[in-house]
Amino acid sequence: MFDKFLSYLKFEKRYSAHTINAYQRDLNDFLEYAEIEKVGDFENLSASYIRSWIVFLIEKGLKNRSVNRKLASLRSFYKWLMKEEIVYSSPMSKVNGPKSEKHLPQFVQESELDLSKLEKLFSNDFEGKRDALMFELFYQTGIRLSELIGLRLEDLQPANIKVLGKRNKERIIPISNKLYIQAQEYLTLRQEQGPDSAHLLILDSGKKLYPAFAYRKINSYLGNITTLDKRSPHVLRHTFATHMLNRGTGLETLKDLLGHANLSATQIYTHNSFAKLNSIYSQAHPRGRKTN
Repeated sequence: MFDKFLSYLKFEKRYSAHTINAYQRDLNDFLEYAEIEKVGDFENLSASYIRSWIVFLIEKGLKNRSVNRKLASLRSFYKWLMKEEIVYSSPMSKVNGPKSEKHLPQFVQESELDLSKLEKLFSNDFEGKRDALMFELFYQTGIRLSELIGLRLEDLQPANIKVLGKRNKERIIPISNKLYIQAQEYLTLRQEQGPDSAHLLILDSGKKLYPAFAYRKINSYLGNITTLDKRSPHVLRHTFATHMLNRGTGLETLKDLLGHANLSATQIYTHNSFAKLNSIYSQAHPRGRKTN
């Protein structure tokens, strides 16, 4: 039922496969709830019926954020239905999702990322050099998991990397000379693997990385240096952003580095940075020090 809509997302909106799969899951969940048999039946659904689905999802234990994502998928589908003149009105205009819980991004402390600690985690063979480069790319550039997997050999330059972000939007991220040298050491061992892949980071078999592999690796390495509940590639992205702000990077610059479409997505990191500033103030200013 959703094939034409999913093709629209892929070829016209140019969404990633991961995003399209999420849309498909969300819409299938609604389809199962509503017991819709043909696409024209969407014309007859009311806003109150959509609200009943929201209640159903919450009672199932879904978090507000997940519910809102499903509503966003359904809202996009209705917009497409109206564009195709399959329906002529959308009940979604009268539907508001639950308020999302606000969670501050978790990040690794600078002291936990000391190079002397990290160097002990990685071996000097192909696998170790690859994993070390993968870890440092996440932390030193703040790229997303999908962006790292998509990196190609030609994207690596002596002073920067070219990243293909959401909606196929390219951005250039500076890298340090030390990171480039680290990449060259990895590439020397990579050449010995004799791979045909044009992707920068590859498996031992020569094929490109896949998300679960990269996630599992980062989770394992972070588990050796931090006690955070979350230990994922995205935590390293949060860490990059927080450390950059703590050291004086402007929000607009950070927005461009992270590939955010608007500033509101970047501003969440200011909460972590403010906590850092507040801690420094409390320790440094004569009137800010706590008395016993």
